Order: sequence, then structure tokens, then C-alpha cells
Amino acid sequence: MTDQTTTERSRRRPIAWTVRALVAVAAVSFVGLLGYGVFAQSPDTSIDDALSRGHAPQAPAFRLAVLQRGSLGPILAPRLASVLDRPEVSLAELRGTPIVLNMWASWCVPCQQEAPTLERAWREQARPKGVLFLGLDQQDVTSDAQSFMRHYEIDYTNIHDLGNDVPRAYGATGVPETFFITAQGRIVGHIPGESTSQQLAEGIRAALTGRVVRSFQGGSQGAFQ
Repeated sequence: MTDQTTTERSRRRPIAWTVRALVAVAAVSFVGLLGYGVFAQSPDTSIDDALSRGHAPQAPAFRLAVLQRGSLGPILAPRLASVLDRPEVSLAELRGTPIVLNMWASWCVPCQQEAPTLERAWREQARPKGVLFLGLDQQDVTSDAQSFMRHYEIDYTNIHDLGNDVPRAYGATGVPETFFITAQGRIVGHIPGESTSQQLAEGIRAALTGRVVRSFQGGSQGAFQ
């Protein structure tokens, strides 16, 4: 073997090691990105897990724009009218009032099918008992949401989330989803998908009494956009 050949091989080794190192780093980075993507898209099931054990987890906090104050009635108006007349409202400002939190969007077909059921439960069961119905419109154009509420004669309070950060904090995977929250801010029930009148009635009672009623089996649901 000549000195020249030995020198050439010596020069090639650092280059080869550098290439191998770059390939290894790229492979590790790719696997990491895949892992992050799977993790980021995995829903948070902590609320449903707690409900299944009979526990009432704390409802995740939020502050969102008020889309519609709604007609509160004689029980809720003295406590909430001034709060809901503001541009934004937080969950903390509603403390002391049981809440039915319904997540929806105007483009969601199951939400359209569910709307009359929700409005009837609000007028006949929740409002007379001092339970606030709170619609959370998400991933939606404001004018479309307002048209939806007019069309279905939605008479309860609604707030607006341009994205879906708040629903994901609740572990929601689509629309509609409904959560029943006590006056102390604890979640005592959950309906993933379209709700029924019976489920809403049971959830309203749970929000009033604080008794955990688990996660119901809801109907059809639209995926996040």
C-alpha cells in the first residue's frame, strides 16, 4: 500500500463519519417528530377517566368573547346580566351558577340536528331551575354562527372560540360535545356527540346536585376542521 493511498483513506474517514452522523441525527429527528405528532393529536382523556371513577374534575378555565347574552330569565338575570353584557366572559366569573357547556359549530350537521333539543331543554328545564346553558361556538365564522342561532331560535348564552383551544383543553375530539359543570366549577357529566332530551335532563340534575353521572354515549359527531 502506497503512502498516497493511506493518505486518501485518512482524508475520507472524517467525511464518512460526518455523513453517518448527519444521517443518524436526521433519523432521530424524524422519529421524534413522528412521536410528537402522535402525542399532540392524542385526545386528553383525563376528564372522562375521572368521571368513570366517580370523581368530579375541575373544569378547565377559559376567557372567551360573548357571542350572544341570551334571555336569562328571572333567576339567572340578577346574577349574570351585567357579567354577560361585557365583551368577554371567563368561567371564573360564572362561578356560583351550574352550567351546561355545549360545544358546537354552524358547519356541523349533528349540531344542526341537536339544536332544537338543546333549546327545548334550556327553556323547559335549565332556565327555570337557574342552570345556565352556555354554547361554545368554535372554528366558525361569526356571521355564520349568528345565522345559525337565528335560524334555530337559540335563546341561551353563547361564546366564541376562533380555534379549538378550549375544547381540546376539555379533551373534546369533535362537535357537538356537552359538559355538565356544578356551581363550584366541577365537571360531573359529559356527552361526546349529539345529546338526547333524557341525557340533558340527567345532566342538568347532576349540575344542580353535584352528583357524578359519568360520560354518556352520545350520537353522531362532526370532526374538528
